[in-house]
Amino acid sequence: MKVDYIIVGLGLAGLAFAEELMHSGKTFVVFEDYSQTSSLVAGGVYNPVILKRFTPVWNAKEQLAIALPFYISLEKKLNTTLDYKFSTRKVFKSVEDQNNWFLASDKPILSDFMNPEIISEKIDEIIGDFGYGEVYQTGRIDTHQLISTYRDYLKENHLIRNEKFEHSAVDFFEDRLHYKDLISKRIVFCEGFGVKQNPYFKDLPLKEAKGETLTIHALNLNVTFLIKSTLFVLPLGEDIYKVGATFNWNDKTSNPSQEGRKELVDKLKKVIQTPYKIIDHSAGIRPTVKDRRPLVGIHSKHKQLAILNGLGTRGVMMAPSMAKQLYGFLEEGIGLDPEINCDRFM
Repeated sequence: MKVDYIIVGLGLAGLAFAEELMHSGKTFVVFEDYSQTSSLVAGGVYNPVILKRFTPVWNAKEQLAIALPFYISLEKKLNTTLDYKFSTRKVFKSVEDQNNWFLASDKPILSDFMNPEIISEKIDEIIGDFGYGEVYQTGRIDTHQLISTYRDYLKENHLIRNEKFEHSAVDFFEDRLHYKDLISKRIVFCEGFGVKQNPYFKDLPLKEAKGETLTIHALNLNVTFLIKSTLFVLPLGEDIYKVGATFNWNDKTSNPSQEGRKELVDKLKKVIQTPYKIIDHSAGIRPTVKDRRPLVGIHSKHKQLAILNGLGTRGVMMAPSMAKQLYGFLEEGIGLDPEINCDRFM
């Protein structure tokens, strides 16, 4: 069987690249063995402002300009709702926080996203005596719904194989490669932290950051915006909220831990003061890079092999534009942004 591409992994990166191929009339097959869960358990939030430092997310405007229409098109294609828009409120802890907000919101690169006025509304259920800063153009992509629905779509069209990809079974030729019964021009690896087991790209400096979240039922909280404090409290509707997230650089498992649960509960005590019930506890491994830029490009020796990885905590925003850049590089000879090209580490 001949295809233009083999895609390994169906997280946000693999899905976004599959869409690029489909829109361009390229043939492909996806290999997915369900070993990576970061996209499935992610909060799915898009936010153009880094609220820890009141600085812009790298290329935020460009990323949102591509990402938001991308998800709209997928909603139509899959006949489902994926994009839930809301504002985000940063809980101020001091007058200094307020002053830093004023300074940041006055910068042209941030003024479209940040309300320059402090919201002084008192909400009894939220711990915050210094008010809130409001961020516009934020929302949530339901990543679980997206990936599970897209997986079904690929199954219906015979475009996915639910099996482990065997790297040792690849045979290289000058203008193609063979993998078992497949003949393909290229393989694109979108394996998340699973790339550490990939003999071709395992030496890239991708780090695994385990993240855990809680899902709670809080009847009296009654907010429709995302609360950002020492953690986030994300409204899902019907008094259900996702709470997260932890960062653990040592635990390499995808299993929820008591340590992670305790950390989240302890932090939540400093954010809300209302009864709640924990109804779910999830964990996943984020693929992160030390310079906080994704890993995109081709292998230094085997030019038929490409990688799309390292999206970290901003996969929802980054995946569509990174997939578009990789496709342009592979098919149209458009140079990659040096900041994302994986050859910066080769």
